[in-house]
Amino acid sequence: MTSPAIDLSRVHLIGIGGAGMSGVARILLDRGSVVTGSDVKDSRPVRTLRTQGARVAVGHEAANLELAGDLPTVVVTSFAAIPADNPELQRAAREGIPVIRRSDLLAELMEGTTQILLAGTHGKTSTTSMTVVALQAAGEDPSFAIGGQLNRAGTNAHHGTGPAFVAEADESDASLLRYKPDVAVITNIELDHLDFFGDAESYFRVFDDFADRVQPGGYLMVCLDDTHAAECGARATARGINVVGYGTAAAAARFPDIPAAAVVTDVSHGGSNAHTHVTVDLRVPGAEATPLTLSYSLAIPGQHMVLNSAAALGAGALAGADPARLAAGLAGFTGVRRRFEHKGTVSTGRFTGTRVYDDYAHHPTEVAAVLSAAREKVNAEGSGARVVVCFQPHLYSRTQTFASEFARALSLADAAVVLDIYGARETPVEGVDARIITDRFDPASSTTVRFEPDFSAAPGTVVAVTKPGDLVLTMGAGTVTMLADEILAALSTEHGTGHGTEQGTEHGTEHGTELGTGRG
Repeated sequence: MTSPAIDLSRVHLIGIGGAGMSGVARILLDRGSVVTGSDVKDSRPVRTLRTQGARVAVGHEAANLELAGDLPTVVVTSFAAIPADNPELQRAAREGIPVIRRSDLLAELMEGTTQILLAGTHGKTSTTSMTVVALQAAGEDPSFAIGGQLNRAGTNAHHGTGPAFVAEADESDASLLRYKPDVAVITNIELDHLDFFGDAESYFRVFDDFADRVQPGGYLMVCLDDTHAAECGARATARGINVVGYGTAAAAARFPDIPAAAVVTDVSHGGSNAHTHVTVDLRVPGAEATPLTLSYSLAIPGQHMVLNSAAALGAGALAGADPARLAAGLAGFTGVRRRFEHKGTVSTGRFTGTRVYDDYAHHPTEVAAVLSAAREKVNAEGSGARVVVCFQPHLYSRTQTFASEFARALSLADAAVVLDIYGARETPVEGVDARIITDRFDPASSTTVRFEPDFSAAPGTVVAVTKPGDLVLTMGAGTVTMLADEILAALSTEHGTGHGTEQGTEHGTEHGTELGTGRG
C-alpha cells in the first residue's frame, strides 16, 4: 500500500538555511510552491532564497508558521538538528499540520523521475556533484539536490527539465531508506554514526537495506576498491539485484563475479591534474554496449577523487547518457564548495605563494584522503612545499571512537593545529576535549602538533607553524571553515608575520603539545 501524496502547495522549512534544506526549498520554489521557513541566523542561502520568493524569519517562533498568511500544508524539519520543543514544531502539532523530514520531502520531489542516488560513508557530495556536471555536459538537464554547492553552477539544487534526479542518500539517520533508486551507488562503507546506530552491525545493515530499495530493472553500483562495499554488492547479487562495480583494474580482478562497469586502467599526474583513463563496459543485463576506453584530465587531486569520477561516469552511463560526453564533463569539473576548495594564495610579503584551502573532511579516512591528495599535489609541483592542517573535530562521540585514527591521519601533514571539539547536536562530555587526539600522536612522528583551544587564536597559531610556500588546509564539518579567510589574511599581512607569529607560538606552547619538528 502506497502512502498518500504530501500536499506541497505551502511548505514551511525549519532550518531552511542549511545545505540540505535550502536545496529542497529552491526546488519547491521552482515548482511553484509557497515556501516559508526559519533559521537561527541570517546567511547567504537565506538571503538567496528570499530573492527567489521565500519568506524567511530569523529565529524560531510559533508565529512563523503564518509568514505567508495561511498556515502551511506541511512542515519540514531535520529531527537530528531541531529539538522537539521548537515552538514551530509545537504549533504544527497543535494545528494538526503534518511534520515530515527532509528525506520524506526529497523522496516526494523525486517521484516520477529516474532516481540516481549516491550513498556511502565518504564521498557522497563530490560523487553526486561529478555525476550532475557529467550529465549536464552530456546534454541532460537533471534535477539535483547536493549537500554542497557546485563551484561552477554556484548552487546546491536545481529543478531540471530532464528525466533524471540526482541526489545524495544520507545514511547517518537511515534516511536513505526513504528513496527508490533506479541507479544506486555505494562509494564505500566504514563504521560511523554510532550515536544513531549504536553498533557496527546496524550501521552496515542499512546499506544492505538500501540495496534492496533498487527498483526492478535498476542497478546497484559498488566500489570494488572498498571491501565492505564490494561485499555488500556480492550479497545483493545473491538476492537477485542487478549489481555492477567500479574501481581500479586490480580491484576488479579481486571481485570477478561483479561485472565491472567502469574500470580505472591508468592514472598519471601532471601538475595539479590527474590524467585518467577509464574503460566503460555496460555489457550487463538490460544494457548491451561495446567496451569503451575514455580519457579525461581531472582537476581535483587525490586517488579518491579519481574513483569518484569513475562512479559518476558509470552512473551516468547506466542512466542512459553518452559515456564520451560524460567524460568530457568530468574534465570540466571544478569542484564543490568545502571540498579541497581553494580560498586564496598569498601574493605579497614573506608568505608569498602560500595557499589556503578549505575542506569538509571530518572522519579519519576522509582526513587521510585529503591530506594524501594535498601531499600528492605539492609533490607533483616539486616546490618542496609542506602541508599544514588546522583541524576541528566534529562530535564528541566520533572523536572518542576514532581518536587514535585521527592522530594517525593528521600525522600525514607536516604540521597540525588541532582545535577543540565542535559538538554540533551533542552536549559536551565531561573530561573530553581534542587533547585525546593530540595525546595519541606517535612521539617519533615528524609532524609538528599544536592543540589550540582558543578559536580566535587559531590563525596566529597556524601562521606560527607555516613556512613560505606551504599548502594550508582548514578542515572539519564545523565552524573551522570561518578561519580560512582569517588565516589567509594573517599570512598576507605584516601582522601575520610579526605579532601574529608570536601570538601563535605563545598559545601553542601554553595550551598545547608540540611533537617533532616537521618535514622540510
